[in-house]
Amino acid sequence: MEVSASFWIGFIILVVILLSLDMFVFNKKGTVIDVKKALWLSLFWISLALVFNAGVYVVFGKESALEFLTAYLIEESLSIDNLFVFIIIFTAFKIKPEHQHSVLFWGILGAIVFRAVFIFAGVALIERFAWIMYVFGAFLLFTGAKMVADEFRVLDHEKEKEKKDPNNNGLVKIFKRVMPVTDDMSEPTFFKKIDKRLYATPFFLALLVIEFTDLIFAIDSIPAVLSVSTNTFIVYTSNIFAILGLRSLYFALRGIMDLFYYLKYALSGILIFIGFKMIINHYAHTVAWDFHISNVASLLAIASFLLISIAASLVRSRVVKQAVVREPVTVREIVDKMGRDNEILEN
Repeated sequence: MEVSASFWIGFIILVVILLSLDMFVFNKKGTVIDVKKALWLSLFWISLALVFNAGVYVVFGKESALEFLTAYLIEESLSIDNLFVFIIIFTAFKIKPEHQHSVLFWGILGAIVFRAVFIFAGVALIERFAWIMYVFGAFLLFTGAKMVADEFRVLDHEKEKEKKDPNNNGLVKIFKRVMPVTDDMSEPTFFKKIDKRLYATPFFLALLVIEFTDLIFAIDSIPAVLSVSTNTFIVYTSNIFAILGLRSLYFALRGIMDLFYYLKYALSGILIFIGFKMIINHYAHTVAWDFHISNVASLLAIASFLLISIAASLVRSRVVKQAVVREPVTVREIVDKMGRDNEILEN
């Protein structure tokens, strides 16, 4: 499918308009986005993606529209896991909720640029070295298996605490050697002049870690999306529409985290399925085997994994709440527990 330069220019103009709306109209600086508003904004971004998908259907046909929808769903589902990491990053750097949306905006802007590099590089590699589909597929299989294995691994609490400490982040350590960093967070700026010397602030460090984290996640998501289509316009536009709604989705997730308790298992299943699809489809194409896992099958599999994980998470949440109601904690029990904890600390 050939896409003319006018479509690319039109899409870039559309993205600039949408980013301006997101920054200056939907989210005013210094305000906290509540869950209700975030959910409405998330619905807006999803609806916008579906309208664009309808446009793809009209202009480029049914197959391209299906590719866009499948790629969008893959990127959106994998991005949810990314957002949980953002919550940890903001907590670690003590970024207040009213300043988080500004950091996320610049993070999304950087992601739009870096995703373009990853996508064009990935498509170029596939066109030149077709066998790299096996590499991408094997990598997704490994990532999916590792993701679910990590969920069963019991980590030491002290080590986990050290991992979440921003000062122990390798990227932060390297940056601090290059540029001085101040702990002053009185103003939500990335850089600050102190005694005629330029310092970076924790806001910039948070942005730096978010950008790096997104690059790491892109290593998983881009090969997964390339299993659906190698058309750069379809892959890039579906990625960008998923990214544009990330900021609203982030604030919405903070209020509905119970829905995604088992998300890791769903994402693991999605990555394993897509990795298997990449390997099987490319092998079938190479040996002229009359077998092909379609994008319709992929769409159904992805939706099934997500819906099952959400349903299981809701059941778990209900069971936990019922257990709390059945076994209420008395004031005496709280006092006794506090006394035992104090004895442990004193010893």
